[in-house]
Amino acid sequence: MSYHNPFTPPRKSATFDDYTLAEIRRAAATGIYDIRGAGTKRKVPHFDDLLFLGASISRYPLEGYREKCDTSVVLGTRFAKKPIYLKTPITIAGMSFGALSGNAKEALGRGATLAGTSTTTGDGGMTDEERGHSQTLVYQYLPSRYGMNPKDLRRADAIEVVVGQGAKPGGGGMLLGQKISDRVANMRNLPKGIDQRSACRHPDWTGPDDLEIKILELREITDWEKPIYVKVGGARPYYDTALAVKAGADVVVLDGMQGGTAATQDVFIENVGMPTLACIRPAVQALQDLGMHRKVQLIVSGGIRSGADVAKALALGADAVAIGTAALVAIGDNDPKWEEEYQKLGTTAGAYDDWHEGKDPAGITTQDPELAARLDPVAAGRRLANYLKVMTLEAQTIARACGKNKLTNLEPEDLCALTMEAAAMAQIPLAGTSWYPGKGGF
Repeated sequence: MSYHNPFTPPRKSATFDDYTLAEIRRAAATGIYDIRGAGTKRKVPHFDDLLFLGASISRYPLEGYREKCDTSVVLGTRFAKKPIYLKTPITIAGMSFGALSGNAKEALGRGATLAGTSTTTGDGGMTDEERGHSQTLVYQYLPSRYGMNPKDLRRADAIEVVVGQGAKPGGGGMLLGQKISDRVANMRNLPKGIDQRSACRHPDWTGPDDLEIKILELREITDWEKPIYVKVGGARPYYDTALAVKAGADVVVLDGMQGGTAATQDVFIENVGMPTLACIRPAVQALQDLGMHRKVQLIVSGGIRSGADVAKALALGADAVAIGTAALVAIGDNDPKWEEEYQKLGTTAGAYDDWHEGKDPAGITTQDPELAARLDPVAAGRRLANYLKVMTLEAQTIARACGKNKLTNLEPEDLCALTMEAAAMAQIPLAGTSWYPGKGGF
């Protein structure tokens, strides 16, 4: 006969927790895998696990109101005739028209322009509104080739060849039928209302030698004017960065697993790729080994939320960062003012990630005209510009405290790590020591 101690509550399994049990039941009931948007929700080592070592006696800080701290960055200086000059190293990542509403894309262009930075088209082509409201626009060239044409390649200020994405390295994108409106279908040359699944690799190359040929083709089409970026998902950052450089890239974009996506399998988002923090130092090491650090610029994305995150990414060796999810929040994504409608969809503000369904109450991840009209692109653009301004000021504050008169002068020795995992991934000494795992000695 078993005995239950009334003073001890029943104990649930850490392995089979409530969420896992619910997912097993859902899979058993439906026979289909879960699709959602956004990025990983599991906790992984991140920038919060690093701290800056401000100046005191051994370092000389800068006065915030009297001494300048340069935030500008130049991208594409290797081969492009017309490199990109940005006032802030915080750029807007690629998010497509189709995944996002037209008003959301316009808002991103307006906000980036007000802040003096760039935005990116995403899959599915370039809209006239996006081009018209974006002072600096990067055109994504993806395996799907949706909407790709020489005219838009020439209208862009830079071209980003997308090989992989942090939320799904090795996988292609999804756009379900409910978001393929007449306009989206026409731009992508797809049937209206039919689920679309992008290719996971480019159709005309099988390796880095073919990538080199493709980059040369893009340079010829654009008269060698435009910087050519290569974007990779965080999986094997050392080798992918080295091969992108050898193929002729002006800029490498490195996207960690905290980066978002419009839609893919939940199992992909949570179980493929590496944390952004683990990706940066190997990529920088590859650039250094090739003698190309700061000559080929490195943009890091995936979970960037604040000026502190920006400063930490730059201190680890990046030249700039890109934000996606944070930019959507800034323009109104997951806003609590729509809580009643989120509840009707079976979720709550801050957790809504069914972007593929096209029912976003905020009017951002939808093609429904009535929902999309809720987002005022002018006001949303101003909010994004405010957010970018604050992030830039925060990064400046940290840089000055470390005695740096330019954001990219931040360096690894300005940092310490709070955990063994972060110390090992970032190759930064554990706080209070001069050691990190793998270095040897204390």
